[in-house]
Amino acid sequence: MAKFQNLFTWAVFITLLVQAMGDVIPLAKGRAGKIWHDAHATFYGDLNGGETMQGACGYGDLFQQGYGLETAALSTKLFKDGHACGACFQIRCVKDPQWCIPNAGAITITATNFCPPNWIPAPDHWCNPPQRHFDLSMTMFTKLAQAKAGIIPVKYRRVPCQKSGGVKFELKGNPYWLTALVFNVGGAGDVANVKIKGSSTDWLQMSRNWGQVWQTGSNIVGQSLSFLVTTSDGKTLRFDDVAPTNWQFGQTYEGRINF
Repeated sequence: MAKFQNLFTWAVFITLLVQAMGDVIPLAKGRAGKIWHDAHATFYGDLNGGETMQGACGYGDLFQQGYGLETAALSTKLFKDGHACGACFQIRCVKDPQWCIPNAGAITITATNFCPPNWIPAPDHWCNPPQRHFDLSMTMFTKLAQAKAGIIPVKYRRVPCQKSGGVKFELKGNPYWLTALVFNVGGAGDVANVKIKGSSTDWLQMSRNWGQVWQTGSNIVGQSLSFLVTTSDGKTLRFDDVAPTNWQFGQTYEGRINF
């Protein structure tokens, strides 16, 4: 009986832990999450997606960077201070027969922006903590529901990101302060750690500036650059000599591999 009670206690604990952290648990062995979580979704911008460009993850022209309109801004709980940037989610419209498009299935989006909270008292501030919310591009929202719905209940889960080509590094800054935007990341998608190495240096730890923009204060101009990138599922890839010795600020360099 005592053994049964202990097992029951652990089962309850694990269930509560999954329910509390289901939105932030990283991918397991590169597979889609089995548990679908409750959330809501709205949209911002128009069908051209102009308002979805740039944003709090550090990305720029989402068309040029390979994300297109298959994107969303995340609420505070899901955004995790930018740590979720680049993560991919499947979303489906549920429990709203008036607005959900029949047999629409699920869409897959990449987190590229932040839906900020609004602290002015009102009943419909969907991006305020602790709510789980996706502010989709209009194009993606209308794959699930009619635009005039405004807001819909959804189910979501983490899925591996499928990206074409290698991981890319956009370099900006000056000789004394270098930033690298890491994007087009497959697998888990959300980068958790980055190290950089010049051809004449050891590996240097980079720090997160914001979103998926990483920085170092070391002067490595004139050296070829290599990167060690770790995603949230713990997988690490090494990108040797991604940028040649004559690399330039404002340019993007592509690795030969991806997650």
